[in-house]
Parts: sequence; C-alpha cells; structure tokens
Amino acid sequence: MANTNPNLHAVMNHDGAVVLNAERGVMSNLNATGSRIWQALTRGETVEAIALQLASDTGEAPAIIEADIREFRLALCESGLLTDKFSAETVHEHFQ
Repeated sequence: MANTNPNLHAVMNHDGAVVLNAERGVMSNLNATGSRIWQALTRGETVEAIALQLASDTGEAPAIIEADIREFRLALCESGLLTDKFSAETVHEHFQ
C-alpha cells in the first residue's frame, strides 16, 4: 500500500490533477487516468483491483494495464508522489 507524501498539495478535477511537492518545489501534472490511479493507490487499492476496473472500463487486457500501473506506481514513488507507507487518516488531509 502507499501513502501520499505529507508535503503534497493537490488540485483535482475531471481533467486530472496538479500536485505540488512543496518539499522539492516540483509540480506534477497527472491526466485523468493517472489521477484516478494515483487516488486509488492512496486509498490503498491494489494494483490488481485498479487494473480490473480500468480493464472493465476500457476493454484492454488486465495484464497489460497491471504492468502499466506497476511502472506508473514506481514513477510516482520515485517522484515523491507516493511513499511505501499507507495511513488512511492522513491521505485525505493533503487534498484540502
């Protein structure tokens, strides 16, 4: 499971999200799908569950989507948008 970094501030809408990492001074843009995946990961949803939902929505093979999500999750961790720890109490506080 993953948790958002406490130094993150996000603005989300139907087009995606803009996430500011105040500690690094870096702003990241996520498209609608990237934002959906990021939010699901921060809620503690598994990669497999996210892939199955996206596969249902798009008709793409779940295995392909799952591989893409795993790669995306790694990029999110490397950029500081996710950490390895999950705390449901703190995730939603950072979206205020």
